Amino acid sequence: MKSAVFLGRRNIQVQEREIPHPGPGEALIQVMACGVCGSDVHIYEGDQGSTATVPPQVQGHEFAGIVAETGSGVTACRVGDRVCVDPADNCNACYYCANGMMGHCEHMGAIGTNIDGGFSQYCVVPARLVHHLADDVTWIQGAMAEPLACCINGADRSDIRVSDNVVIYGGGMIGLLLLQLARLRGAANVVLVEPSEAKREMARQLGAAITIDPTVENVKDTLRMHGLTHIQSVIETCGLKSTSEEAIDIVDRRGTVLLFAVTKVDAAMNLMTYQLFQKELTVRGSYCSPYDMGRAVELINAHRIDVTTMLAGTRPLEGLAEILADPAMRAQGKWVILPNGSVD
Repeated sequence: MKSAVFLGRRNIQVQEREIPHPGPGEALIQVMACGVCGSDVHIYEGDQGSTATVPPQVQGHEFAGIVAETGSGVTACRVGDRVCVDPADNCNACYYCANGMMGHCEHMGAIGTNIDGGFSQYCVVPARLVHHLADDVTWIQGAMAEPLACCINGADRSDIRVSDNVVIYGGGMIGLLLLQLARLRGAANVVLVEPSEAKREMARQLGAAITIDPTVENVKDTLRMHGLTHIQSVIETCGLKSTSEEAIDIVDRRGTVLLFAVTKVDAAMNLMTYQLFQKELTVRGSYCSPYDMGRAVELINAHRIDVTTMLAGTRPLEGLAEILADPAMRAQGKWVILPNGSVD
């Protein structure tokens, strides 16, 4: 099989490897589609993703495919099943797992981060981590279950309630999924702040009440102009110091700011502590998708959420390095790798 192997900072090579066989409790997945995530870019640049990556490593944690073989004792799936995979493999024994915080497992196995993942024609996974896709769901839609699951966790932590006004910074895949989830949760108005006109147009198609170009518009003044003087929830998906600080500035009293983006490990921001005190703010992070893969698959199988409008295109394994190395290419939208060729 062919695998795109991360060998170190800015070094990915497509290599020939033996197709692995699943052990007890495992399943071999023929990978049909695997999304390129921002955390893959962090790893490619030598930074840390959700956890530490030690090369040589096959990245790719957003994938769907066909069960090609199962190991002994597997009852969760059968050969031929159409599935997607939850990349988070928890130990279920440490302090955090025992206390219902599996997303913070002390011994986290992360497929595509510290376990070989989906940028390969085949991938072995624990069978308990597979989720079944409906027959009318495409491979690419199925591969988007993992980023959607992360966004569900973020939407939960944002405390969005019926009739809330919500501002989202960033119109990438994550921002546009969170926009839709905010609307599903009953937000009255969802505002997207994004410099790209193409992404603002996607946001309008997906139901944004207002879109703001921060390069030419003042966010606070524009909100006020539209009568939105009370913003109950702000979600920052860019990972920028400036937008994180502005999020805390524009949110209303007793509002919630969600810092969703993966940043550099040493990234920092200026925190105006008097604002936290006076406005009684809640500032939260959102880490991975500890319990939400099943919920994401339910939404995708029911076609309740659009996971394809924000896609830029597809590439073979050989195109992965170019995507990771080219910010202009990634700015076009979400890219998906097809390890086994066309999914038509």
